Amino acid sequence: MRSTRHVLIAGATVTALLATACSGVGAGGSADGKSINVLMVGNPQMHDIAKLTQSNFTKETGIEVNFTVLPENELRDKVSRDIATRAGQYDVVTIGAYEAAIWDFNGWLRNLNGEFELSSSFDRNDLLEPMMKSLSGSDGRPYAVPFYGESSFLMYRKDVFAEKGLTMPERPTWQQVADLVAKADGAKPGMKGICLRGRPGWGELGAPLTSMVNTFGGAWFTKDWTARVNTGGFKEATQFYVDLVRKHGEAGAAQAGFTECLNAMSQGKVAMWYDATSAAGSLEDPTTSKVAGKIGYAYAPVEKTDSSGWLWAWAWAMPETTKKSHLASKFMLWASSKEYEKLVGEKLGWSRVPAGKRASTYQIPQYKKAAASFGDITLKSIEQADPSDPGTQPRPTVGIQFVAIPEFQDLGTKVTQEISAAIAGKTSVETALNRAQKLAEDVAEDYR
Repeated sequence: MRSTRHVLIAGATVTALLATACSGVGAGGSADGKSINVLMVGNPQMHDIAKLTQSNFTKETGIEVNFTVLPENELRDKVSRDIATRAGQYDVVTIGAYEAAIWDFNGWLRNLNGEFELSSSFDRNDLLEPMMKSLSGSDGRPYAVPFYGESSFLMYRKDVFAEKGLTMPERPTWQQVADLVAKADGAKPGMKGICLRGRPGWGELGAPLTSMVNTFGGAWFTKDWTARVNTGGFKEATQFYVDLVRKHGEAGAAQAGFTECLNAMSQGKVAMWYDATSAAGSLEDPTTSKVAGKIGYAYAPVEKTDSSGWLWAWAWAMPETTKKSHLASKFMLWASSKEYEKLVGEKLGWSRVPAGKRASTYQIPQYKKAAASFGDITLKSIEQADPSDPGTQPRPTVGIQFVAIPEFQDLGTKVTQEISAAIAGKTSVETALNRAQKLAEDVAEDYR
């Protein structure tokens, strides 16, 4: 999961941070010979920053950055262990909206005790409001610095649709999508109708599935913490999802996550894909994608709601255990700055800019041209996402593709393991959800 912010630093480092952000290398003392350890998810935007850091950030500041890049599920396991045990191995980690508030509450993240102002060059006010809210507490304090933000939408092959005489609605229903998928399946040799994540993990399979559950009228829990996993909209959506991917989905669907679906779509192996808006930049990059210029984009499919796109941001956070907060702060500001976005555009291509966090990004002429097919729908999807009311009924916490409680990481992973088994044909949806219901009831009991 998909795949979406400010700075979190100890109060003692604020003055130094602002000075370095404004005046560059040398402010607050030389950083020559210094290094930081950064743990991040293995998405394309992170691979890009790993390529650019040495010749730009390190060259300018003298700060060496040691990157560890892991798949999403492995990243979450490693970060959680390091943070919870206070091992202190990393100075900066990538987290999302789900982790931010919970980890700050546990005292695991560096943050400010009061209000603060970032430098004018960073331009905090330029950050998109939904992203700011998703990484801030009720008091408005930020927990992390956004790297890129996302919602979700439907991607499809325009050329295949034209050849088959198919038309994609701007705001399709899931039933319309299923009908189109069946007609697009096999349109080209070896091409499947759609790619949907099937890999277990609350942020892998759980993200697109939960967004579907919301629009089918379901929820993990009701407002009074009654588990609703094996009934109603949750059951209906899960059966629909499993049936669709089993009939017309990618090969090896039970082990396919974001990366596998991105590869399948970019290599022309599937006609459609429902996933994170951040994928578009990679799909439209002609140096890595065989389908650049051939993709159309539609809003996230719906059933009983007006919209259903999720809201997420991968963001830079600073563990409370770091002893290098000053250096880490410099890196986070640089990595989420307007200047870094410009660097990516000029060095790697404007479609690869880590967008979805700044309003100004969508006004850059070069980016507007590169993102002409997906920029507007991405921004509107982010702006209309509502974590406080994502479905048809009240629920006990905020969150579109997750439930904002500490237990959800384990619960979501175990439940998606059951559903992934159904995708693999090892069990039925009914059996999987009955097992999942018991897990959800155990969690709900502690909150009633």
